[in-house]
Amino acid sequence: MEKLHEECGIFGIIADRPINAAGHAAAALLSLQHRGQQSAGIVAFDGGKMIVKKDLGLVTDIFGQDFLDSCAFTHTAAGHVRYSAARENGINTTSNLSVNAQPITVSHKCAAFSLSHNGSLTNAAHLRQKIAEKGGVFYTTNDSEIVAVLIVEQCLKTHDLEKAVFNVMDAVEGAFSIIVGTEDKLVAARDKNGFRPLCMGRLNGATVFASESCALDCIGAEFVRDIAAGELVSADKSGQIITLQKDLKGVKRGLCVFEYVYFARPDSFIDGISVHAARMEMGRLLFRQKPTNADMVCGVPDSGISAAYGYAEESGIPYGSAFIKNRYVGRTFIAPTQPKREQMVGSKLSPLKASILGKRIVLVDDSIVRGTTSANIIKALRVAGAKEVHMRISSPPFKYPCYFGTDVDSRENLIANHYTVDEICRKIGADSLVYLPYKDLMNIKFGRDVGFCGGCFDGKYPIKIIH
Repeated sequence: MEKLHEECGIFGIIADRPINAAGHAAAALLSLQHRGQQSAGIVAFDGGKMIVKKDLGLVTDIFGQDFLDSCAFTHTAAGHVRYSAARENGINTTSNLSVNAQPITVSHKCAAFSLSHNGSLTNAAHLRQKIAEKGGVFYTTNDSEIVAVLIVEQCLKTHDLEKAVFNVMDAVEGAFSIIVGTEDKLVAARDKNGFRPLCMGRLNGATVFASESCALDCIGAEFVRDIAAGELVSADKSGQIITLQKDLKGVKRGLCVFEYVYFARPDSFIDGISVHAARMEMGRLLFRQKPTNADMVCGVPDSGISAAYGYAEESGIPYGSAFIKNRYVGRTFIAPTQPKREQMVGSKLSPLKASILGKRIVLVDDSIVRGTTSANIIKALRVAGAKEVHMRISSPPFKYPCYFGTDVDSRENLIANHYTVDEICRKIGADSLVYLPYKDLMNIKFGRDVGFCGGCFDGKYPIKIIH
């Protein structure tokens, strides 16, 4: 792992008339592809049956015209894109990735539904054991199936889907933004801390839920609002909305700050904050931290570009493109060996020699995990003729695991736990290295009432972690 991965993106749409729900879902998932590139799935509800298509691969590889034609006119559809979690019972085989593809579907006498889940439960092991002791059988190794089983249990007690999901929100701990779909309704819910984003929109009378507002923009939907932390919102075919809200007294807000640093698309708004504007501000603050003389500022595509614009604006140093990104290189995680993966990473970025030759360059990126990619990029710049390369990182050093849906599972894999900033600078071959201070990152709120989780930087989490 060199770049961090968010594990999932979710989407759902419901209308009062038959529409191209699955087509809208496929388009929306394509705009959420950055949140998960290992598997994707769509469930369309058609006259009491679920039409399911999910597989390993990218959205454009999975959802062909045959599938879209088979469910062209339905009221409801839900979708999911996914990276695998770092901790899935220690299993990470291809077959495991396939069986864990979502949405999860449930056909039970009390409820037939799909479940799309973004996040990771901190009490998953405990819940799995309790369910197994009662005779429960699991078919996947992910946390999401636990949520599905608990919803069924609550449906048997309440005979009400909204109440069932609302009750489950108290039983599970950690990060969950979920969309539960049935023939007649969609139920969206977000955990009390608000670790992962979730928003709501409208499209010609249809109600839409998505991980990011960019998915709404993609299909022409109007953004309505974010789903609040601890809130459940249910929409039926007629457009009737039911909202339920958990008591948040004593609950610490914990939106993952790395959504703004890297995970989310720059054209999204999350909890009222523009991702692009936040990254621009990170770049401005980086320059103020240590003003540096240079000839050109450039961002590592794509995650460092917005912050690089901010750095250039604040410093007055011209922004320039130092790389061409080859978007047709295969996904590096499927390569069989680490040298092969590194070779594929290198082939994704080609230096623009005419722009680089003889230049002092400020290179902006979102993070350094192991340092391998940074070292390779800096080496490529020097080979292309860069005179100096000054590395600037728009987040603090990573030192702690994430338990809420990011694939950082071990301190051992993080370079900042083994070396000082000066040592990292030498290892990656930079002339200087500056990270954005923790306090500066956590204060980028633009006056909004948002509380961030920065546990991967300081080891302090909004909820208690039981190891």
